[in-house]
Amino acid sequence: MSVNKVILIGNAGRDPEVRYLDSGVAVATLTLATSERGYTLQNGTQVPERTEWHNIVLWRGLAEVAEKYVRKGDKLYIEGKIRTRSYDDQNGVKRYVVEIFADNMEMLSAPRQAGAPGVGGQPQAQPQAAPQSQPVQFVQPQPDEGLPF
Repeated sequence: MSVNKVILIGNAGRDPEVRYLDSGVAVATLTLATSERGYTLQNGTQVPERTEWHNIVLWRGLAEVAEKYVRKGDKLYIEGKIRTRSYDDQNGVKRYVVEIFADNMEMLSAPRQAGAPGVGGQPQAQPQAAPQSQPVQFVQPQPDEGLPF
């Protein structure tokens, strides 16, 4: 048995970039920053805070939700799978990209007030039905298992 599951809690590094495929399927990408606090060892050595950046890919309904509600700086809970892909850059050098394909996303930031400016002074939409005391959860539907690849 093998398991490919990742759980991250961090802050969106930028607004999601959303595109729609010819079939109408939405795909969103964003970066997520996770940080480990700095600390001091018993011998006095300072270990600085360490921030990791993760490439997040959201499909279909999750992408549409991200497009409407997620903004740079928002705290997110992401559950998904690690995927690695490669490509040849313009110089013919093989490059690798590690991405998290999200199956589940929860918005952990407090909802913005209607009409309040978000990042960059833009008004932000907020989920109307979400209670302010609990995170909003969105689950990606699983694709058909009968795919030929």
